[in-house]
Amino acid sequence: MGNRLTQIATRTGDAGTTGLGDNTRVSKNSLRVHAMGDVDELNSNIGVLLCEDMATDVRGVLVEIQHQLFNLGGELSIPGYELLKPEAVLALDEALATYNEALPRLQEFILPAGTRAASQAHVCRTVARRAERAVVALGNEEALKDTPRQYLNRLSDLMFVLARVLNRMNGGDDVYWKSERMAKGAAE
Repeated sequence: MGNRLTQIATRTGDAGTTGLGDNTRVSKNSLRVHAMGDVDELNSNIGVLLCEDMATDVRGVLVEIQHQLFNLGGELSIPGYELLKPEAVLALDEALATYNEALPRLQEFILPAGTRAASQAHVCRTVARRAERAVVALGNEEALKDTPRQYLNRLSDLMFVLARVLNRMNGGDDVYWKSERMAKGAAE
C-alpha cells in the first residue's frame, strides 16, 4: 500500500482533490472516492453498533468485518490492487447460514426497528447497500475485481439477519410491517 499518514492536516485537499494510495490525485467527487467514503461510513456505523451489548460471537463477526472493510477501503484507494480476498465473502456466507438457521421464517416485511442494536444493524445494512451501489458505479467505469461488490452485497444481507438476531437477544422479536394482507389474514 501507499504511504501511511504521518499527519492529518496536510492541506493538500483544499483544491478539491485527494490522494489515492498510488499517489495519484483525483477529484473528491470521483466515483472511487464516493465508494471509499461509503465503505468508511459503513465501517464507522459498525463501530457504533459495537458499542451495544451483544453476544460474543456476534461481536467477533462484526470486528472481523471491520478489518475486512478496512481492506476493502485500501483496495479501493489503490486502482488495480487486491486486498479483499474471496475467502472474506465465504466467511460472510458461513455467518449468514449460521445465524439464519436459528431464526424463524419471516411472515411479512419487517421494519428497521426494535432494539437500539437491531436498529443500528439496519442502519449498517442500508449503508452497505449504498456502498455496494457506489462500487457497482465505479465498476461500470473502471476495472474492479468481483470480490468488493460481492462482499458488500453479502454484508448487507448479513446485517439484516444480525438485526433479527439482535432483536431476539433479550426475548424480543421482529417489528412487522402492518400490511393489509396480514390484517386480513388475522381477521379470518
